[in-house]
Amino acid sequence: MVRDGLEQGQRMRTLSPVEGACVQRSDSSGGMSPANVVRLRIDGDVSKHDGPGVNSQAHAATPLVHAREFVRRMRGASQPWLVRCEDDVSYVVKFQNNPQHARVLANEMLASRLARLVGLPAAEPAFVEVSGALIGGNPHLAFEVGDRREPILPGLQFGSRFPGIPSQTLVVDFLPDRLLRRVRDLTSVFLGAFVFDKWTCNCDGRQVIFHRPADDEGSTYSVAMIDQGFCFNDGDWSFPDSPIRGIYPRRLVYEKVRGLESFEPFLSRIENLTTSELEESTTGIPTKWCEPDPGQLERLIETLFARRRTLRQAIINARDSSLAPFPGWI
Repeated sequence: MVRDGLEQGQRMRTLSPVEGACVQRSDSSGGMSPANVVRLRIDGDVSKHDGPGVNSQAHAATPLVHAREFVRRMRGASQPWLVRCEDDVSYVVKFQNNPQHARVLANEMLASRLARLVGLPAAEPAFVEVSGALIGGNPHLAFEVGDRREPILPGLQFGSRFPGIPSQTLVVDFLPDRLLRRVRDLTSVFLGAFVFDKWTCNCDGRQVIFHRPADDEGSTYSVAMIDQGFCFNDGDWSFPDSPIRGIYPRRLVYEKVRGLESFEPFLSRIENLTTSELEESTTGIPTKWCEPDPGQLERLIETLFARRRTLRQAIINARDSSLAPFPGWI
């Protein structure tokens, strides 16, 4: 494990979309200095989209925290790490120079915010600053790319909050049917996720985790949506729709579908999103995460706004597909 020393009393920073995006840096006494407010500008390293504030927990404050300790490598093609940060919270961190591409980070931030905006249980996103000193202190921190090793570069990375204290939380990605049926809000979450994945053209299978306190075997599992990196067709930021895309392989999650009304309230929530709400979801996303064409992010938002009105037909097309995922919808 590697630790990054922080001055005692240094506080977590938050990235807020209010009045444009700004990062507020606290001094060691907790006071806020106007000289330390950093505006996020589109002509710098970070993009900003103007728009009225959104009354949503999804946009109230995206944490911006320093990494303190690399805990362990996690599974996944982007080779993320579980990292403990200055707020004593653990995050699954994906890095700008991961073996896939930097847009994975932009996709994760935007899709996580959008999912939370409509009330879906996506893991809370964060901006995680990883210092060169923290990386340099451990030569084993590198990506494995074929037969070679690529160093992890310092800078601003994407973090997905771990659901609890790692040593006290049981997290799995598969449950047998008898336990899956007992998951809290199972039907609502998976039907909402289906609509969301149709809207965002998630070209990966829907990834979720199930979690509960490790010391309470009788407790009910909760579910969280993770790995949004393949939304918007991965790094292409295009929408090659298919009727069978977005269908979860465990069909019992769709047993209660009887019609379009079964996909509420998430269907209507997405349909009623405003341009301002969509633009606000891009606040603070660095232009480096959007290469090679950062301007495409604005066009992506325009497309998402237009696609809201295509969802009902997309659900019907899935119903009528060869997979017939909704047998109760007659």
